[in-house]
Amino acid sequence: MPTVLLTHTPDMLANYYGDRALSALRGLCDVRLNDTGRVLDPGELAKLAEGCDIIVSDRLTAGPAEFFAQAPASLAAFLRVAVDIRNIDVAAASKAGILVTHATPGFIASVAEQTIGFMIDLGRHVSRYTAEYRAGLDPQPQMGRQLAGATLGILGYGAIGHYLARLGVAFGMKVMVSDPFKTINDPGIAQGSFEDVLAASDFLVCLVIANDETENLMNAAAFARMKTSAFFINMSRGNLVDEQALENALNRKQIAGAAMDVGRAPDQKPSLFLAKRPDAVATPHTAGLTPDAAEHQAFDTVNQVRDILAGKIPPGAANADTAHRLRIFAK
Repeated sequence: MPTVLLTHTPDMLANYYGDRALSALRGLCDVRLNDTGRVLDPGELAKLAEGCDIIVSDRLTAGPAEFFAQAPASLAAFLRVAVDIRNIDVAAASKAGILVTHATPGFIASVAEQTIGFMIDLGRHVSRYTAEYRAGLDPQPQMGRQLAGATLGILGYGAIGHYLARLGVAFGMKVMVSDPFKTINDPGIAQGSFEDVLAASDFLVCLVIANDETENLMNAAAFARMKTSAFFINMSRGNLVDEQALENALNRKQIAGAAMDVGRAPDQKPSLFLAKRPDAVATPHTAGLTPDAAEHQAFDTVNQVRDILAGKIPPGAANADTAHRLRIFAK
């Protein structure tokens, strides 16, 4: 029976794979677990994968060229239980003939819902009041901001942006979207330039794809275009934000506050110097950490393993044309 290495540490296994998906995977193959209690480096990964046919990888376990150069001869595929495969060297995998795949975004509703929660929290000072009450203080009431009638600006109109825009309309918000790669004709959604959306938004949500072109998209000039009463929310990747520029914008009251589920700390968590601020709300990269969202991506890889074992190219394949090691599963 083929053997699959599941790289997740025990905590990651519980949160991002789960018993149902693990049981389904074991119904297809022998499963080897990462019992080291830590994220594997390339050498450890290659050693633990010895004799394995497929790796099913958590998002923290990288697949650099160093790993693929020493990957066991039996290894035919490296599957990622996440959408983001930027820490997998696909070119090196292709050179070795190893398939790389990614999962689909099962966290669309989860992330969009948390974004609405962030907007309400920021606009109504929920976290600040809570912190003061817990400190034994009597908070001074402050005027809040309701969502109805406010302008929701969305940068990036992918699956989450589209879902969030519909929620915004349902809340009675004016919704503006900036995405140079989309033509938007959805009811209640206005499309504008990046600069126009920055200037108009009361709540600005960053959902842009992170790549070399969007590195530090939100920089000092971008924050300077925003209203002083506006809130900035990052739900995509830390790489999109110049964090020093965000800190300066908050210090100078150029914007009213910020919320973030991501940042430049390890595992894309918010950076502590921003997350600890009283004018910020932060969660540790957990917007997609719900049973429905986690199980969706775990079962994506179960289904990918099933396809590979049946001699099929699975959905989510990033380099199918060069994955010649899959021939061992050809029917």
